[in-house]
Amino acid sequence: MPNAQYYKLNRSEMLAFIPPGITSLLDVGCGEGYFAALVKETFRCEVWGVEPVYEPSLEAQKKLDKVINGYFDASLKIDRKFDVISFNDVLEHLVDPWSALRYCKDLLNPGGVIVTSIPNILYFHDFMQMLLSRDWKYEEAGIFDKTHLRFFTKKSIERMFQECGYDIATQQGIRPTDSKKFYLFNIATFGYWAESQFLQYGIQAKPR
Repeated sequence: MPNAQYYKLNRSEMLAFIPPGITSLLDVGCGEGYFAALVKETFRCEVWGVEPVYEPSLEAQKKLDKVINGYFDASLKIDRKFDVISFNDVLEHLVDPWSALRYCKDLLNPGGVIVTSIPNILYFHDFMQMLLSRDWKYEEAGIFDKTHLRFFTKKSIERMFQECGYDIATQQGIRPTDSKKFYLFNIATFGYWAESQFLQYGIQAKPR
């Protein structure tokens, strides 16, 4: 079970990846519904959620138009389509995120998009700690969250979406480090590790 703090995040920085004028959104892994409720208020649209953990799903039901308590895969029967399907720090928790993204094509309206944030395994603080300690230590939260089943870099995110039949419209690093050590390290390596600046990548992708 993911760390309880995840269920209460509103992820306001992800609003920038949502296209204007949407009328519906499905938030997968909606937790207690804080992000989806923010989308509902901002865009005045219908918002559904999917949440596998029962207690957070009950809280989300108080905020959203509909919440389905279950795991997101093709066996989950959803009887409508959406302009946006969002996964905020969710795909890395799935056994098969590729299948989940392919299933989304059946649930998107024409012109619909996927919006997601995905942790960056090369994030400076965690990556350097791993190298210096020579230890892959799982944590209660963060990059090395013990419930993460998949780990991604910028390149592997791009490859996953391409393999699943999507074109990435936007891929942007979010939550950059303010570490002076990173900037010195990046300068010393002539920008080779620039991608390590970001904790996560935000993506908007469209089916081909």
